[in-house]
Amino acid sequence: MIKFISTRFFVPFLLMFFCLTTLNAQVVKIATYNIRMDAASDVKQGDGWKQRYIPLTQLIKYHDFDIFGSQEVLQNQLEDMLGQLNEYTYVGVGREDGAKKGEYAPIFYKKDKFQVLKSGTFWLSENTAAPNKGWDAVLPRICTWGLFRDLKTKKKFMFFNTHFDHVGVKARLESAKLIMAKIKEIGGTNIPAVLTGDFNVDQLSESYKVIDESGLLKDSFEMTDAPYALNGTFNNFRSNAITASRIDHIFLTKQFKVKRYGVLTDTYHTLDDSNVAFNPATAPKELKLQNSQARVPSDHYPVTIIVEF
Repeated sequence: MIKFISTRFFVPFLLMFFCLTTLNAQVVKIATYNIRMDAASDVKQGDGWKQRYIPLTQLIKYHDFDIFGSQEVLQNQLEDMLGQLNEYTYVGVGREDGAKKGEYAPIFYKKDKFQVLKSGTFWLSENTAAPNKGWDAVLPRICTWGLFRDLKTKKKFMFFNTHFDHVGVKARLESAKLIMAKIKEIGGTNIPAVLTGDFNVDQLSESYKVIDESGLLKDSFEMTDAPYALNGTFNNFRSNAITASRIDHIFLTKQFKVKRYGVLTDTYHTLDDSNVAFNPATAPKELKLQNSQARVPSDHYPVTIIVEF
């Protein structure tokens, strides 16, 4: 004899089931973005920080990153970004003095979405506790980390963000080993973890493999069925340049499911006789096409992923 469940009880049960499923499958948008330091040498060619930080922050707002690691961020750039991105705050310090001097590797996050439980910065060197250069590196290098709680689901995860040396081959290899050890030391092997950064090496390098073949972290590019990566991640401010090398990466532990992966090649335009970003609000009454220069907001493209816990 078949017994039918009354819709009076079945419909509320289904609603509760779908609510719980949605809650457990929390979607988070993660990114890594080397914004290029504020360099006076970039101004003449039209790529100075003051010329591009509005398009850069507009890109971040439009793509709506929930949390992202950034690199080459100086104090004035940090302030400019926060001035445009009111919904975000950050953790991190300058690498030259552990306070405000030198480049940061900050982790920006939405204030209404996450809570920081712990955070810190360590130097990529034999002495991880104070500003210094490690191995054959030509500059001090750091990794900033935070233990975050999702305010909606109450789930915790670790987030690490770094920038490897651009010259020291040994420094990059040892930095990869050090970060893997630090992830295990700070967060253990059970808590979900994210590692973002400009690693200054592509997907074929030995230091990349130290992380990607660790058994703990995996390149998110390899964790999605349909990566959107029509270019590599470094462009040298050349909007028409192309490369197969990805030197900016997002690595994840197995607790994350990658729904989407993308290298965002967004451009903006300046008129031929100006280095100022074009303002569409000044459009004439009739359609008019003008010659322009396609520009990129940084010499790196941001990498973004959409994940579920």
